[in-house]
Amino acid sequence: MIRVLLVDDQHLIRAGLRMLCDAQPDLDVVGEADNGRDAIALAARLRPDVVVMDLRMPGVDGITATSRILADRPATRIMVLTTYGDDDHLYPALTAGACGFLLKDAPPADLLDGIRRAAAGDSPFSPEILRRLVERAVHARAGAPRRAAELTARERDVLDLVADGLSNTEIADRLHIGVTTVKTHITSLMTKTGSPNRVRLALWARGG
Repeated sequence: MIRVLLVDDQHLIRAGLRMLCDAQPDLDVVGEADNGRDAIALAARLRPDVVVMDLRMPGVDGITATSRILADRPATRIMVLTTYGDDDHLYPALTAGACGFLLKDAPPADLLDGIRRAAAGDSPFSPEILRRLVERAVHARAGAPRRAAELTARERDVLDLVADGLSNTEIADRLHIGVTTVKTHITSLMTKTGSPNRVRLALWARGG
């Protein structure tokens, strides 16, 4: 079971999210919070696998809550779910340690898939958000020295699929290798590219 904590200041949103999750056999909503302060306390007490985090809330906002939750429990996966997809919200959330960023107009299936992917160590993003990240990365890295020659052929295969947004399991199936092997390749890729997480690795791959 994936233990989920829902954080949103709107009761209707939380109720809808709970209904979606409660209908899934592998998701267990262990708690709800309507502000960042309570989210921090509940995350420490309930130890959820995934926190679905709103950003704009009274008192302690979602970005501050994300940073403080991860400072206490780095293994927690925090997926942002927000109405605001602009850079002023996106980049601070990623800097705080959020593993994914979905917009509230995402289809329910994408939200559920995002929770599962976050729990599995992947980084779920709304398509328009991921496109913008990639475009900015390509622009920022134009002309920057690359170290692709240091990668093995198999690492390049894995890197291309990470950049396409595939999960570890999907990459393993595509390349006919084990999930553990995929994780080993991704760890090596992060080391070689200087990428601290999967999101930055995907951006590095799209940088030219």
